[in-house]
Amino acid sequence: MSHLVIIGNGIAGITTARNVRKRSDRKITIISGETGHFFSRTALMYIYMGHMTYEHTKPYEDWFWEKNNLTLIKGFVQSINTDEQIVRLNDGQLIHYDMLVIASGSKSNKFGWPGQDLEGVQGLYSKPDLDLMERNTKNIRRAVIVGGGLIGIEMAEMLNSRKIPVTFLVRETFYWDNILPKEEAQLIGNHIIEHGIDLRLSTELKEIVPDFNGRVSSVITSQGEEISCQFVGLTAGVSPNIDVVKNSKIEANRGVLVNEFLETNITNVYAAGDCVEFRTPKPRHPKIEQLWYTGRMHGEALAKTICGERTAYERGIWFNSAKFFDIEYQTYGYVSNVPLEGEQSFYWQHPNGKHAIRIVYSANDYSVIGFNLFGIRFRQKVCEHWIREKSSIEYVLENLGEANFDPEFFIQFEKSIVGLFNEQNPQKPIALKKRRGLASVAV
Repeated sequence: MSHLVIIGNGIAGITTARNVRKRSDRKITIISGETGHFFSRTALMYIYMGHMTYEHTKPYEDWFWEKNNLTLIKGFVQSINTDEQIVRLNDGQLIHYDMLVIASGSKSNKFGWPGQDLEGVQGLYSKPDLDLMERNTKNIRRAVIVGGGLIGIEMAEMLNSRKIPVTFLVRETFYWDNILPKEEAQLIGNHIIEHGIDLRLSTELKEIVPDFNGRVSSVITSQGEEISCQFVGLTAGVSPNIDVVKNSKIEANRGVLVNEFLETNITNVYAAGDCVEFRTPKPRHPKIEQLWYTGRMHGEALAKTICGERTAYERGIWFNSAKFFDIEYQTYGYVSNVPLEGEQSFYWQHPNGKHAIRIVYSANDYSVIGFNLFGIRFRQKVCEHWIREKSSIEYVLENLGEANFDPEFFIQFEKSIVGLFNEQNPQKPIALKKRRGLASVAV
């Protein structure tokens, strides 16, 4: 019987396994040194905050794996011999495969800071990282977070929930302004400060200083300031975890190199999820995609290929979502942090600084290209339809209510948004069409 071995039990690896099982009865073995069972990585912060337990984060009951004839092995892969099609584990166990999927995920970035390996210094990506953070933050007086991405804001919220003072070092001029346009970056930065976080912009980490016991006691910033702390969170992004393919014949650059079918340079060896780097990505598509939903889509496409229906991975229209304390964020299509040639954008922000929308559109035919939403929920299918059909900015604004996904009787902002657009474009005012089927309170 053909044997499929999957390295990694994250969303990409498990989605591959589940969808292969639906299509075949081949032997499937899943190897992971992180946890015994698949869990929702995005829920890690809620375990620390006391909103969930680890058991609550597991989408499938523990009996699911045996019932579906999926063998789980808790262990670390030491090496891969593609000539003999053998995986060696750290305990010496040898596992033969007919097909191999590398879904080894990401690892937290370190940039060679002095003191980065001290006790009390860590990243946050895996369940062991969460367990370590639980120990490292017990009875501390102050924490410092380094890096202004999504993991950084999650860690800040986690620590804030336990009333641990936080200093947040962000090297950019505004929070996450390598991704967000200036106005949105300022909005989120202000919101971070409102939650009592000591946000230091244009500030980098220079050194982490130990105490006499080898534990962090302070950090020194690029400004020369020393900040006393007992915990340092390194959240300056993640990179593909490609340790498992080192010293093998599987080609890798920043990530494991694959084509559009998620095939590596070795026959019957594939890769999926955060660890992947596409050799020839499509225009405006990144070479490395490190999102939960793209990992799931990798697994769905790859399972078809493994089962004989060779299928290219198609991401479709880009989307992402996150939460900055209590402000929800959604993005659909393409919204650059700086204006691109041939594109224009319309930006509206509520005076309270908790709600905003940006619509990017073509300067040539006024067709919408992308949306940024803060504190306002829009229907994904509607936004994707508008982008796919190249709907004009005027049409979108006229029908803005059709996208609104906020519950009935929530405050709606369509009139205010369209009103601002009309002020900026008085030559051809937009008439907002009434939202069908829902009552609303307009502002």
